[in-house]
Amino acid sequence: MTRLSLAVLALALVAMPASAAGISGSYIEARTCDVWTGPCFANAEVNLGGKHAVLGWKIDKGSLDNVSLDGLGVVAVVEASDTLGVAQAGQAKAVLIVDRRASSTQRDALVRLARSQAGALLRNVVSVQSGAIDLKACPCKNDACAVLNAGVAKIETRCIDGEHDKICGNESAFYPPLAKNVKVKAAVAVENCFNGKGIDQSWKQSGRRSAYVGSFELR
Repeated sequence: MTRLSLAVLALALVAMPASAAGISGSYIEARTCDVWTGPCFANAEVNLGGKHAVLGWKIDKGSLDNVSLDGLGVVAVVEASDTLGVAQAGQAKAVLIVDRRASSTQRDALVRLARSQAGALLRNVVSVQSGAIDLKACPCKNDACAVLNAGVAKIETRCIDGEHDKICGNESAFYPPLAKNVKVKAAVAVENCFNGKGIDQSWKQSGRRSAYVGSFELR
């Protein structure tokens, strides 16, 4: 296990950060089940799918505990015991990918930021990796188009088409976002994949109504 992994695993016992100064930026997530769906379809998937997710934050501006995080990113890959969004029978585990441009102090702050925003999902961090993280919005009609590239984890989204993406006609944002302090829209994941280590399963999905895209802000 790397020194970075050991250092960040120790952070699992660290209390919440003391102060966040106006942190804001972009947020994206994609799961292995539909989040914009009808209740009948969602209930049919419970505990059969949706146990994995990729979450990404890209900070535009702000600092945590007096550590500037401008321009940096952090990604969490989560594996839960049950479908994310329902009661969990066991503890989730997660892999974190922190921006390779970050200093050691910034890496620690990025981990604290992600853990504070995703709560129980990131209590059990089994691995921390360093890599290039690129999260950018793409111009589109409903502002739900974005691309996250973190090497082993990728998401690409498009806007939901209210006509062609409907199946039962009773769709809504059935599951809430997995992170706090976000303002998001449901989206179709053109691509949602993970092929790294630390999580028991890899996946590559496309064309699912399984994503959220938007922004986050901590005052």
